[in-house]
Amino acid sequence: MDDPDIHSEQKSLPPLPVAPLPVLGAVAGAEEAPGGATFCQDTTSGHGDSSGSTTQHSTSPVNGRSILTGTQESGRSTLIHSRDEAMAAVSGLGVLDVGGTHATAAHIDSRTWRIEGTPQRADIDAHAAADAILDAIAAPARGTQEPMWAIAMPDPFDYDHGIGRFHDVGKFESLDGVDMRAGLAERLDADPRDLHFCNDADAFTVGEWVAGAGRGADRVMGLTLGTGVGSGWVDGGRVIDPGVPKGGRAHQLQVNGAPLEESMSRRAIRRAYAKATGDRVADVREIAEHARAAEPGAVEVLAHAVQSLGRALAGPIRDFGAEVIVVGGSMSASWGLFEPWFREGAGEVGVPPVRIATDPDAAPLIGAAYVAVTTTSR
Repeated sequence: MDDPDIHSEQKSLPPLPVAPLPVLGAVAGAEEAPGGATFCQDTTSGHGDSSGSTTQHSTSPVNGRSILTGTQESGRSTLIHSRDEAMAAVSGLGVLDVGGTHATAAHIDSRTWRIEGTPQRADIDAHAAADAILDAIAAPARGTQEPMWAIAMPDPFDYDHGIGRFHDVGKFESLDGVDMRAGLAERLDADPRDLHFCNDADAFTVGEWVAGAGRGADRVMGLTLGTGVGSGWVDGGRVIDPGVPKGGRAHQLQVNGAPLEESMSRRAIRRAYAKATGDRVADVREIAEHARAAEPGAVEVLAHAVQSLGRALAGPIRDFGAEVIVVGGSMSASWGLFEPWFREGAGEVGVPPVRIATDPDAAPLIGAAYVAVTTTSR
């Protein structure tokens, strides 16, 4: 995830129960098809889906693989591996977590969902040429042979096809329209079909559900607060499109007559603080310190931003039926200051308990691996 303000060391995850890998036969609506292929009903809609429709997918063995056939109406795909393929994948896989300033590579044991060894990291210049950025993303994984790769990427991105859509977003713009699946497969010496992309906030949320602060809950809403606002919506380990916000992307919500990130983002907070105090240097961390010291300008700016966040998210969180919210990103360090304002913004709608991410560095790596093994990219 793009989290430039926090640099924490890799932590040890708490002991995990070793559970059987979820395979196709365990998914609701799945049934075996002739020749080892599988048909699976897409059940990824959130609460309040009035369409009642499901989409049937089928897979057929081709060159020793299973491929997705048919169409999808929801914009997401469910598990497509045959049972044999899924069980063959449990030994482990490589993972890349791509942020705006760095990429991290690791190997995940998918029998225990633990990181094996020490993750490797490389800096990225998000304003460089496309080839230079692809080289930097692949750099921490160079020389590593993996049976498959899971790659967590920030929006905007075409996760099905592995194509960047970074138009006019201030980062990775040279990758707009670039086939990153082909480019990274070449650099990783991998088959493009073995690269699986997912959204970084989704990966974070799934990772915290698997091995972090979301363990023990069925429905978890993940909230990442850093440069902007990221969100993931997970039900039993499956990424859900709640409908509102569209695609599960909180930054698309409107509040105060404008997009959410015009009120709640690093850029918006710094801009508002500079207008209120004349200080154009302070970053969010310093502004939070000033608010703890009861500086009126800092309190006013942060209260407005975080109340706006609560007002925008309360309804979607209620409709989704989240049992817990897991918060990560650089601003999570100030959540003790933020939470009363967040709940005030939510008002009578209310929000469920909020937990700070157990390991925001490991979570997107573990989550991306889990999504890759058990589902296809959205």
